[in-house]
Amino acid sequence: MRKVLRSAIFIVAIVLLASCASSPAPAPAAPAAGPAGATGPNAAQSRAQAIVQGTATPGAPATAAAPAGAPAAQAAATAPVSADQPPPPPGQLTPEEQTYLQNYLGRLNYMVYYNEGAKVEPKLAKIAVSQANRYLIEKLGLSVIDFDQIEKNKKDQQTAYQSETGGSIDLIQYLAQKLNADVYVEIDFSVSSETRDAKFYASATGSMKIFDTSTAALLGSVAFMSQPAFSPNSMDAAVANAVAASVWSAMPKMADQSKELIKNSLTRGVRYEVLLQKTPDARQISQIRRALAKKVREVEQVSYSPSETKLYLYSFMSRDKVEDAMYDAAATAGLPDLNLVYMRGKSFTFSTGL
Repeated sequence: MRKVLRSAIFIVAIVLLASCASSPAPAPAAPAAGPAGATGPNAAQSRAQAIVQGTATPGAPATAAAPAGAPAAQAAATAPVSADQPPPPPGQLTPEEQTYLQNYLGRLNYMVYYNEGAKVEPKLAKIAVSQANRYLIEKLGLSVIDFDQIEKNKKDQQTAYQSETGGSIDLIQYLAQKLNADVYVEIDFSVSSETRDAKFYASATGSMKIFDTSTAALLGSVAFMSQPAFSPNSMDAAVANAVAASVWSAMPKMADQSKELIKNSLTRGVRYEVLLQKTPDARQISQIRRALAKKVREVEQVSYSPSETKLYLYSFMSRDKVEDAMYDAAATAGLPDLNLVYMRGKSFTFSTGL
C-alpha cells in the first residue's frame, strides 16, 4: 500500500513539473525604468525566470527591449550619406562649403596693373601698382604679383597666349589667370600739378576697376583723389607723392569692396572653365555632365563640336578636387584615358584620349 501511495505522489509531481515547464506564467508588466536604466525591484526575479524558461543565458548582460519603431529610426540615423548626393539649392551652403568660402575670401590673390590705354607715364604706373601691392602685403598679409613680373610675362607668354586662347581673351586677363589671381585690379589715373612760390604741388585723381579674373566681369570700381602733395625739391617728387598717397588711401575701400563683390558673385559657386578636346560622341559628354552634376553645384555646357566641348562648372571646391571630379566623371562615361593638357588659374584643358 505504501509503495502504491509513493508511486502516485511521484506521478503527480512529474505532472506538475511538466505543466510548469510547458505553460509558464505570463510575465508581469514591465515597471517604468528608473535612473541609470534600472527596471525596479522585480528585475532580478524576472531575469531568473527568463533563465529557467530558456529565454536568457546565464552570465550575459540584460538588455532592454527596443521601443517600437526603433529599427527604422536607427537605420535612418546610421545610413551613410551618398557621396553623389545632389548639392543643396542656391543660397544654402553646407558647413564644408561655408568653410571653403570663408577661406577663399580670406586669401584672395590680387593682380594689380594699370590701364595701358591711358596716357600714364611708365614710371608713374609702376609707382601706383607698387604702392597698391605694398598695401596688400603690409596691411593684409597677402601674396601679390609684382609689376616687373607682369612686364616680363607680357613678353615671355605671347606665344603661349596665342596658342591657348587664339586672342579670345585679353592678354592681361590671360596673365591674371596664368598667375592664379582671383581678382584683377586696373588702376587708371591722371595728374595735375602747379608751381607756387618756387614750390611744387601735385594731385592725382582716378579709379580702380575690380574684375573677376575667371570671367573678366567688371565687378565694381573705387574712385580716388589725393590731397595736394608738396615737394620743395622737384615737380617729379610732388607728382610721385600724389600718386602714392592717392592709391594708398583708396586701397582699404578697394579691398573691402572686392571681397564683398566676389562673395556676391559666388551665389552659384566658383566658376571653373573646362575645355575637352576630341569629343566625337555627344552621348559621352551627356554622361560626363550627369556625373559631374552629382559632385558640383552646377554644370553648364557652353559649346559642343566633335573636336572640342566647353563646360562651366560651379562649385565651392578647390582646383584639385575639380580635377579629380573630372577624372571620375570621364571614367563613368567610358573615357578612362582623360588627361590634363594644361591649366591656368580656374581654366582646365583636357584631352579625352580618343
